[in-house]
Amino acid sequence: MGNNGKWAVLGRSSPLTAALAVALVLLSAGQGGADPKPRTLGTLPIARPVTETGSINQASLQDPSDNTTSDEPAMSATALAPAAAPAPGATAVTGIRLGDRGAETRFVVELGGADAVKYHIFTLADPYRVVVDLPNMPSRLPENTALKGRGLISDYRYGQFQNNTFRIVIDTTGPVSVSRDFILDPQGGFGRRVVLDLAATDRATFLASVGLPAADKAAAQAEAQPAAIPVVPPTPPAAHDRRRVVVIDPGHGGVDPGTHGRSSGVVEKDVVLAFGRALAKRLRDTGRYDVYMTRDKDIFIPLRERVQIARAHKADLFISIHADSISKPDVSGMSVYTLSETASDKEAAALARKENLSDAIAGIDFKGESPEVTGILIDLAQRETKNYSARFAKSVVDYARHSTTLLEPTHRFAGFVVLKAPDVPSVLVELGFLTNGGDEKRLTSAKWRNSVTGSFVKAVDRYFGDRLAEGPN
Repeated sequence: MGNNGKWAVLGRSSPLTAALAVALVLLSAGQGGADPKPRTLGTLPIARPVTETGSINQASLQDPSDNTTSDEPAMSATALAPAAAPAPGATAVTGIRLGDRGAETRFVVELGGADAVKYHIFTLADPYRVVVDLPNMPSRLPENTALKGRGLISDYRYGQFQNNTFRIVIDTTGPVSVSRDFILDPQGGFGRRVVLDLAATDRATFLASVGLPAADKAAAQAEAQPAAIPVVPPTPPAAHDRRRVVVIDPGHGGVDPGTHGRSSGVVEKDVVLAFGRALAKRLRDTGRYDVYMTRDKDIFIPLRERVQIARAHKADLFISIHADSISKPDVSGMSVYTLSETASDKEAAALARKENLSDAIAGIDFKGESPEVTGILIDLAQRETKNYSARFAKSVVDYARHSTTLLEPTHRFAGFVVLKAPDVPSVLVELGFLTNGGDEKRLTSAKWRNSVTGSFVKAVDRYFGDRLAEGPN
């Protein structure tokens, strides 16, 4: 669009065509994006519980219907951080055990307490996964520790998944079937346990079972998918008649920890949440902005829902916060990304592929995602937004270079899902590399965080100051 056709943020004055409005509604409903279906989880780190040496009470793994037992050592039940700890006496996930039974692998979820338990199991393909959801179930499992699979299980991860659901995602070595699943009642000093027996199967049989059970699918979709947000440009506000809206998006969370520090083991989801909270406070303290966060606790939010949250708040600016990792420990520095389907370099392309796997990491079913959404119309809408995104990215780079190390070239381009809101200028900031010792220390320093969030506030001020100086668009 030319200068007379501007509509993205701060004076979206020209009405959209009916076709464009329909296309944007489709995008906001989660049908947009031409991202390829993930085929592998790559080398993203996962959260794993520690193990203890020694034997266990065999009743903890035993099925009342047979006499076989497992010699798998017990997993510890150390407490989570206070913010995530359940109330004293509440039923909670306290441990996970694996047993290799030859033709089958047993996966046991231990629960502290004797309350009734509900759980849902489903499978996902490419890669092969078995997902266990426990609604309204807190956890006392440890975080940030080394985990290993066994038998048919290559590895697994767990964490909070939307709306108080605790999710466990089990990666398997190949196609499997859940041959049995049942609940063991409290006995022998153990609380209730949810038990899954996994058996090898062929791909065709596995694919026939993929997805939520029919009885659970409608309810799960209603919970996980927010309603579509109508795309109707508001009446252009008069200058200064409202505070600008900034949405801050701390990446990853819950069942998806992101990358981890090489020395301290700190995980990305915690680093970016701390930074996001600090930035939100600094922006609110100015009194100039309404600030919202896509997540303000350790919970998983799907990528496209993050975009929808920004659009639901009619965001004038969207800032997604991440921390990077790379196999080269000497690489360091902050970088800022804006949307482009053509990445600026191989590293940018690889990073976008990794970050766009977030939904696959958390066990999201990609069925129903449309591969195309009226591409030309969306491109026209995004062209204006991309220009504003690039302007804000420049402001971030200009101010951040006085408070932290930058990766050159600092402004880069890639096809991140979270940057695809067609009507919200958006950037994704990689604060630094947790695989670099110096960056790891900086990213976990309150002093560094205070300095860098201050530079971000200056960048936001300049961006909106320049926009206001231009007058109505």
